[in-house]
Amino acid sequence: MIRVRRRVRAALPAVSALLLALTTMPSAHADGLGGATLAEMSGTGIHNTYNDKPAYTYLADALDTGTSLVELDTWANVFTGKWNVSHSNPLGSDNNCVQASTPADLYTGDRNQNLDSCLDDIRIWLQAHPSSHPVMVKIEMKNGFDNTLGMNPASFDTYVKAHLGSVLYTPADLLTKSDGTRYPDLDTAARANNWAGYTALSGKAIVEIIPGTFEQAVDPASTWVDVVYAQHLKDLNAAGTIDRAAVFPSVLGAQAVDPRSRYSDTGLRPWFVVFDADAAAWVGDGDTQWYDTHHYLTVVTDAYDVPPVLSSSAPSLPDAQARVAQLAADGASYVSTDWITTPANGVLGEVQGRG
Repeated sequence: MIRVRRRVRAALPAVSALLLALTTMPSAHADGLGGATLAEMSGTGIHNTYNDKPAYTYLADALDTGTSLVELDTWANVFTGKWNVSHSNPLGSDNNCVQASTPADLYTGDRNQNLDSCLDDIRIWLQAHPSSHPVMVKIEMKNGFDNTLGMNPASFDTYVKAHLGSVLYTPADLLTKSDGTRYPDLDTAARANNWAGYTALSGKAIVEIIPGTFEQAVDPASTWVDVVYAQHLKDLNAAGTIDRAAVFPSVLGAQAVDPRSRYSDTGLRPWFVVFDADAAAWVGDGDTQWYDTHHYLTVVTDAYDVPPVLSSSAPSLPDAQARVAQLAADGASYVSTDWITTPANGVLGEVQGRG
């Protein structure tokens, strides 16, 4: 098992961050860490990162832990046409994001900003820490897209790219081979392990979107963001414009049997290569190595809930490390936790081999 620990570097001056923003996305090749790709490594993340202000005064404080995953919940505000970030308020933002333009700005100023500022904070932090782990940005889209306001997949792509910029790893990057040609769909590319090398993705971000709790409660599954965005990817690819895509749709409820079978439109299934699972169900559900074998990314939540159940916020460090290792061995790419209390949060900076 590969185990890598990195210390977060001190912030670089703003001019260095600007220069880093001009760098290009690395090509999709395995490199470093024994040739490991993104899909061959497992990291630890923080659930509802934006929402825990007592633990993380600013979003940058959470990133400083060395976490491999942060989570944002966003609402399409039906009155303003803006993307709010909050846990339960659909009409306003409640979070630890600020309006930063330099690394120094990340730890000051008014919080409770919209999604654009949260993404800016992530980009600026990554540009100031170019050797950091690649960060998965998990976005729960609480009430989904809203076409009546123009808040659709195409506008969301433009929005995400405008604020993450050069640090973003996209579906087109996964599709593109070293010779410049492309695989026909994301599933084929993932099975070929065409993900970029883990080291090449240092200082980069990849974004997954999942259906939100509100839209799951009130809308038919055929309109949830996973279905809508997968159709969007399929259409972009057919039109030769897949480079416009910014994010990866995620399948909820990952299990031993391919959960994409729930999608009646079989043409959508090859556009899902990221999956989201509950840890307790994941461990008890048989051969989840299937995800690792096919090089799909998996985000496994509530790590504490696997029997024997651990504290949700403050297990001992040995217990936390053992749980993360257990889930990584079971094929988790990202182990999501609420472990915010020292010393248990010492696992947040750890990365290890998957499977």
